[in-house]
This record gives sequence, C-alpha cells and structure tokens, in this order.
Amino acid sequence: MKDQEAVSALGALAQEDRLAAFRLLMTVGPDGLPSGSVAERLDIQPTRMSFHLTTLERAGLLTTRREGRHILYAVDYDRMRNLLGFLMEDCCGNDPTVCCFPAADFNKPSGL
Repeated sequence: MKDQEAVSALGALAQEDRLAAFRLLMTVGPDGLPSGSVAERLDIQPTRMSFHLTTLERAGLLTTRREGRHILYAVDYDRMRNLLGFLMEDCCGNDPTVCCFPAADFNKPSGL
C-alpha cells in the first residue's frame, strides 16, 4: 500500500459515523448490508449514511454490489488487511515480542 492510499483510507475512517458504519459492516461479513439498513441500525439519516458509505467506498475500504433495487456495501477485507499491514510493517523494528500481542489484548482499555 502506498502512503497516499493509507492517508485516504485513514481519513475516511476519521469520522464518527463512518467509523461506526465500517465497524458494523465488519461484523456482518462479506454479504454486506444496504445503505438503509446501515442507517437504521446506527440511527443515522439515510441520505447522510449514503454519503458516508460512498466516502468509504471511494477510499477503497468498501465494495458494492447490486441486488435488485438495493446496493449492498461490504468491507473489502483484503484492503483492510493491507492497511493494517501497512501500519504494522515497520513496527518496533519488526520485533514481534514488542508489537504483536494476543487477541485478548484488543478488549483491554487502552487508556486513551
């Protein structure tokens, strides 16, 4: 992943509604959801949600597919993994004892 691609993806995620939508779509998996369902689950106006989902799609974080009248949005898991890999590739001089941690650590408060 190139720097500008990472900046675009991170910039798209740097907004509360878009981050919430992305996290929701992560839980749904590759089947995705229509924009209206995302908006309803997050209690966000549908037109506003559509704008946010389009922003995430343009940043390469979501894919779309048409099913009848609906456009379904789903996380592009390859792109997400590339972004995470980009962020971690130079972590702590590639010392896994410093930058790698068990999955259980994700659930601990970070103190931020």
